[in-house]
Amino acid sequence: MPLPNPHRFSPSAPGAAPAHPAPGAHARGGLLLAGDIGGTKTVLALVAEHEDGARIVAEATFPSREYASPGAVIAAFRATHPGEVTRAAFSVAGPVIDGEACITNLPWCLREPELARGLGVDGVLLVNDLQATAFALPHLRADQVTQVLPGEPNPRGTRAVVAVGTGLGEAMLVPGGDGYVALPSEGGHTDFAPRDGLQRRLLAELQRVHQHVSYERVCSGNGIANLYRFLAAHTDQAPPAWLAPRLAAGGDITPAVVDAGMRREGGCPACRRALRLLAAIMGAEAGNAALRSLATGGVYLGGGIPPRILPLLRGRAFRDGFLRKGPMSRLMSSIPVYVILEPRTALLGAARYGMAMTRCQVPGAG
Repeated sequence: MPLPNPHRFSPSAPGAAPAHPAPGAHARGGLLLAGDIGGTKTVLALVAEHEDGARIVAEATFPSREYASPGAVIAAFRATHPGEVTRAAFSVAGPVIDGEACITNLPWCLREPELARGLGVDGVLLVNDLQATAFALPHLRADQVTQVLPGEPNPRGTRAVVAVGTGLGEAMLVPGGDGYVALPSEGGHTDFAPRDGLQRRLLAELQRVHQHVSYERVCSGNGIANLYRFLAAHTDQAPPAWLAPRLAAGGDITPAVVDAGMRREGGCPACRRALRLLAAIMGAEAGNAALRSLATGGVYLGGGIPPRILPLLRGRAFRDGFLRKGPMSRLMSSIPVYVILEPRTALLGAARYGMAMTRCQVPGAG
């Protein structure tokens, strides 16, 4: 079934949305509650539909792990952002099967009928977060993406999405009819395939601890910590004095490793090596995703990590990982790679799905 033309989005800048819907904002069938539910944070928004498109009228971000359930987060949002909500759509970090989803890096499970009853709305749609991201790709502005590898994109070709955040997510956007169909994937959980001696040693070390070593284990926010610990254990260099307390404090060391690895002065050699290794692995898996889907329309890197390491993604480690595909290397040189700079892409994609939900069955959803 062809994808309906999604409504034009004019989202307000992050943090600039009013606390309450503007007068008349829900003149066309009430508000849509849209959300992007992930292992680290949950972003919720009220979206109003108008004759000339749709816009976000209220938005807030919550630390997911501080809430016992998705219902608790929604209740906190609705307590300060009232309005007549008639339907809802949520992108979730995990597979959606028959209207149910469990968050991969969070002990939450969501079910469409239960959410609809709890919200008192006509319908709720759950969609994989990478599927939602793919759905939003054609509507991103030029300033919301940046190119890191050259190529000649086919405007009617499949596009692949590889999102490196808390975990590793993948999806694809396939042309169909007069639009596109967004297809989910759990490719981030496929087996990690090392490409050189260093990566083989990394795999062997991780296999001593984990029964299954996936690409997510080495190419994600959580994976950065694994890469750093592996490299730090094989060096005599101590971390800089300013970094040592942050690494010893416990908890998530990924922000500290990224910060130290990207510093031009006073950084940490082991952190820099960890990020270069990450870039090489990310390039290899982005290339794998391109081959799996024949992504002649381009590969898009999403999630919170790629925008923070842009110089490395324009460097040799990423490029070689992406291009070195044996007899397919020539094809790979024609596929451009972009980094998504808009952090709310999954939220906007979920909102577009929700708006389309009331008109027809959305292809590829669930």
